[in-house]
Amino acid sequence: MKKARITEQAPILFVSDLPASVDYWVDKLGFTVGGVYGEPRPEFAILRRDRANVMLSRAPDGHQIVPSWRVKDKTWNVYFWVDDARAMFDELKGRGAIIDYELGEQPYGVLEFGIRDPDDQDIAFGEDLERQG
Repeated sequence: MKKARITEQAPILFVSDLPASVDYWVDKLGFTVGGVYGEPRPEFAILRRDRANVMLSRAPDGHQIVPSWRVKDKTWNVYFWVDDARAMFDELKGRGAIIDYELGEQPYGVLEFGIRDPDDQDIAFGEDLERQG
């Protein structure tokens, strides 16, 4: 029997201002828009970069978005594995992304950094140093 493979993933983030968040992911993080849905007020968006996806959903009016790191320290809302963390860090910093923590080698063998989105959610990018060589 053939085993099915997962070919992509798409974490979903609640956002308070969908158009502003879409602009941030495109302008600061280099993603492209796969689609924005909802009329007359956009409610949902799909964004892509390489083989990574993220979905943004407008939170209901009055809903407080609680980033994962506020629930448990050092916990991300989204984590992206990359092939060159240093190049990604330089690119995103140059684009004006909100840097949460600087590029550094972690004790678990990952070169990693974090950024924040407009709703203070932590998005990390890591390069697995143990898989190199």
